[in-house]
Amino acid sequence: MTSSERSIPTLDDVAKAAGVSTATVSRCLNSPDRVVERTRTRVMAAVEELGYTPNFGARVMAAKRTFTIGAIIPTMENAIFARGLQAFQEELHARGYTLLVSSSAYQPKVEEEQIRALIARGADGLLLIGYDRDASVYEYLERQQVPALIAWAFSETHKRPAIGFDNRASMRMLAENVIAHGHRKIGVISALTKGNDRAAQRLLGIKDALTQAQLDADALPIIETPYEIENGGTALAQLMNENPDLTAVMCGNDVLGVGALLRAKQMGINVPSALSITGFDDIELARIVSPQLTTVHVPHRQMGQQAAIELTALVEKTSAGKSVELASHVVLRESLGAPAIPI
Repeated sequence: MTSSERSIPTLDDVAKAAGVSTATVSRCLNSPDRVVERTRTRVMAAVEELGYTPNFGARVMAAKRTFTIGAIIPTMENAIFARGLQAFQEELHARGYTLLVSSSAYQPKVEEEQIRALIARGADGLLLIGYDRDASVYEYLERQQVPALIAWAFSETHKRPAIGFDNRASMRMLAENVIAHGHRKIGVISALTKGNDRAAQRLLGIKDALTQAQLDADALPIIETPYEIENGGTALAQLMNENPDLTAVMCGNDVLGVGALLRAKQMGINVPSALSITGFDDIELARIVSPQLTTVHVPHRQMGQQAAIELTALVEKTSAGKSVELASHVVLRESLGAPAIPI
């Protein structure tokens, strides 16, 4: 028999080679923990020897699912979402699901197109970042009967299931620390808040802390810019040129914070003795710069893992949909200090 005529091995072939039933082979492939090790080893050896690949189409027809989950993140250009998405993928893999990832570049129209494309390709469920999107998108998901889970955000006022953290409260905690260090002249480098509820909520958190400290939140100098290191530096230079009396600059995430730190060095501004700088997210970048960046620790891996657990439960209809708020905390590092001249 030539290679072109060689038949593709079947489940029956594996069962005969291993001396077990086809049901046992299926259990070894789909629920290996339910099969004793000796039998599992024999079956997997037969799978390897024959080069057997499970029939995905048959599995889909039997389960009426594709075992595919879609995730649409705002950007792949930096590490903001990397750690959480990795944990999300690991947990999905352990549950027999494949992950498809798209990036919307923070553009609502692009995200909507990607939602439709993933559903057209048979995605059983979707992971979405933040709540802020047109109501018609949610209506479309409901018509298609495709469950969607929100991540990287949590709000008690939203009914949609979410696994995330309170961006407003988290940034408020950090701002309270900045104020407690003696800072009164504070500026902000924020992400673009339009279409980004996480950035908008973080900005509100800073204003909450200022108001609580009886400082003028309306006078807060703010520059909005896309999440890029270079943009953080450019915004820092603009802020300091327009507000030379600032003693602290709070950034919407660590990427902007690192950009601000680097530009401060280029401008001859010592951090933190002349200017304190903070970030948000606690990605690895915050720990490897000098001085290390004071930030808010976001439980990325825990969030990704729990999101996978809840989203697959929604797909399998073992959950009606629940929201879980995860705890964040302030990480005090070298970039935050007391102002050189107390105000």
